[in-house]
Amino acid sequence: MDKLSHYRSLIQKIMTEYDRLCSQVATPDIEMLLAFDEPRDQYIWFQVGWTPEERIKGISVHIRIKNEKIYIEEDWTEEGMANELLRLGVPKEDIVLAFQPPEVRKFTDFALI
Repeated sequence: MDKLSHYRSLIQKIMTEYDRLCSQVATPDIEMLLAFDEPRDQYIWFQVGWTPEERIKGISVHIRIKNEKIYIEEDWTEEGMANELLRLGVPKEDIVLAFQPPEVRKFTDFALI
């Protein structure tokens, strides 16, 4: 399996597992949804629904692949997608914490771009 296919597979595996775990304790009126756009390498896990007071709609995780690197654009998980990717063998130099401003990324061990 080439690097790009491997990264696609890992991202989908991680996000699917998070979705499965979250669905076990889900609120009935709020749905957690997965959207995988493999041709454009965009992967989103988001929520939609209603509470008695308001509409809920938000992205929990947004990851994309660009130039064979994994860009974490949004991550509201407790464990962190970067840690999950590292655990599965993705090197730090292939992970970009894109939710951090570029001037902050240089103080991390992850890729800048």
